[in-house]
Amino acid sequence: MSHLKRVDHISYACATGTIEKWTWFHTEVEGGRLINRIDDVRPDDPNDSMKIWCIDYGEFGVALIEGIDRAKKSQVTAFVEAHGDHSVQHVAYDTYDLDAFIAHMKRLGGSPRGEVLVRNDGFGVLKQMFARGYTEGAADETNFPEYVERPNAETGEDVSITFAEETGKGFYDQVANAVEAGDEAPFFDFSKMPADWQVPEPSPLEGAR
Repeated sequence: MSHLKRVDHISYACATGTIEKWTWFHTEVEGGRLINRIDDVRPDDPNDSMKIWCIDYGEFGVALIEGIDRAKKSQVTAFVEAHGDHSVQHVAYDTYDLDAFIAHMKRLGGSPRGEVLVRNDGFGVLKQMFARGYTEGAADETNFPEYVERPNAETGEDVSITFAEETGKGFYDQVANAVEAGDEAPFFDFSKMPADWQVPEPSPLEGAR
């Protein structure tokens, strides 16, 4: 049984001065709708920060992030320098039960970046968990997954893709703390993968596409 429902959103890291260009691309070319714009998630931080602009496509969303360099280089700037403009920083997956998935993931060797973030987006409690990078390395330079649990995801009554300023700040803080602590451990410890594990036979999808 799958623990994941769908892709919730894709987060692209933009080079300095390009977030407007990519917003035009995602809205005017692809037909998305800009639903939230946070120009500074850490306005009182003298060191660094980032922008988050969010675009909704109905079934999933795109989050554009751009670094704000002050006394220090933003972690988003560091990511862009490593991977290039408009590079995928993370993909977020909507889960049926985030707590159950985290417990399952930990049993099999996974580890989150930090604590689960919880907020109310106007439609109920939203949970988010950011994992460590897929590969070993600096937290501000590695790709990673995010897992969320949204209320009423099956009803169409909720605005599925929203971001709050405190969520952006919480995520930014988790990566910043990992960089400061030198935590470069990867998301998964594959030593827990059974030595006799076999690739399953492909099974046909229910219903033709």
